[in-house]
Amino acid sequence: MLHCDSCHTVALLHWYRKLIARKYDGSEMRKPGRPRVMEYLRKLVVQMATDNDWGYERIIGELKALGHRVSSSTVANILHEHGIDPAPERSKRTTWRKFLKTHWSVLAATDFFTVEVWTPRGLTRFWVLFVIELESRRVEVAGITSKLSDAWMQQIARNLTDVFDGFLLGKRFLIHDRDPMFTMAFQRLLRESGIGCIRLPPRSPNLNAYAERFVLSIKSECLNHMILFGERQLRHAIVEYVEHYNAERPHQGLGNVRIGKPSPPEYEPSTEVGCSERLGGLLARLQSADLRMLCAHLSFAGIWWRLVSRAFRVSA
Repeated sequence: MLHCDSCHTVALLHWYRKLIARKYDGSEMRKPGRPRVMEYLRKLVVQMATDNDWGYERIIGELKALGHRVSSSTVANILHEHGIDPAPERSKRTTWRKFLKTHWSVLAATDFFTVEVWTPRGLTRFWVLFVIELESRRVEVAGITSKLSDAWMQQIARNLTDVFDGFLLGKRFLIHDRDPMFTMAFQRLLRESGIGCIRLPPRSPNLNAYAERFVLSIKSECLNHMILFGERQLRHAIVEYVEHYNAERPHQGLGNVRIGKPSPPEYEPSTEVGCSERLGGLLARLQSADLRMLCAHLSFAGIWWRLVSRAFRVSA
């Protein structure tokens, strides 16, 4: 009987407390809390921190100059949500992306890709070695061979560092993977010309992403659509594609403009559109008829200048 009275007492007190709480419950009239920071402002804070390694106060100052007022705790919370450390911790390490951007003008990358070609001996594998200038995305095919050798690689190094027209003139670093064909002799010849070799860690193709992207482009846009008969046709196809890549193809990484052309030229609207083709139409470029005529004149002038330069070099 005593135990039953105790249970009734507990239930009565519980009911009484709920009655008091209900009297002072204002949840129905409660307004929403502090509003969430606008999404575009959050993206701006993250971009400032990742692109410039700025601290909280610097970010607050830059936002204030743009007409936005936020507190240091808000900036700290936004960066914490995106897994970004405070500025003192970020400044102790340099990301690969930041390293590349800091050294754009003196960096180049190189890599191999292979192509199977029909020859009198049957299917033969050819190795293509190319070099890409990271700042401009310009590509140079350094060599094509079916028999790799140390002597061939040394000659490639001499060609790339030629004092007159070497592709690596003005470069300080060459990025390459751990392929054994990048021999010690190859690296030594580059060092003698003032070019250091950056050898990438194992299994890290993303660290050489620009070279890997070129391989994907040339295969998906050209080589995978052809059956190649002989080394001569392979060389012709690669030369045509590289010229198309360097002069006619827009690049997403450059803002969808062509290499060496920071902005599209201004022309009067024209209903006459010409199409320049390579490899039987596999590679095509649309342009206005007036621009096509201008390019033809410039191409003729370029050919004439190269012939004159070559004749002058031979005579010297």
